[in-house]
Amino acid sequence: MSIPTTPSRPDLPFFVYGTLRPGEVNHDLFLRGRTLREEPARLTDAVLYDGPGYPYAVEEPGGGGVAGDLVTARPEAYERLLAELDRLEEYTPGDPRNLYERVTRQVAVGDGAVRAWVYVAAPGVATRLRTRGRIVEGGDWLAHR
Repeated sequence: MSIPTTPSRPDLPFFVYGTLRPGEVNHDLFLRGRTLREEPARLTDAVLYDGPGYPYAVEEPGGGGVAGDLVTARPEAYERLLAELDRLEEYTPGDPRNLYERVTRQVAVGDGAVRAWVYVAAPGVATRLRTRGRIVEGGDWLAHR
């Protein structure tokens, strides 16, 4: 279940692992010029699956992890960016047709960990991927492509 952004809670960074990573097409379309920081990070307890032109992170205790980047948005761009990324990922809170769910998770970055928004495969999609999906070895979409 996702946690809504509220004025009493600071805006969270985003963990991106596919087409939103630096150098990828959606990074240029959605993130370029709208971030304060972008740094290598890793989502633990997850497995990366190949999708139709983009990957899916599936939560899996003990999974090898997913390589990506922690992206901190500029405060003035945050609300609009969050809405745009939800549309890109075709995520609507509570919609059973979602391909992705936006959740908060601990993400390893540098010598520590931070909470971040992560778009993970929705439950139905995750079940299908576990049954007949193709795992991206090493969990790195950029290295895989």
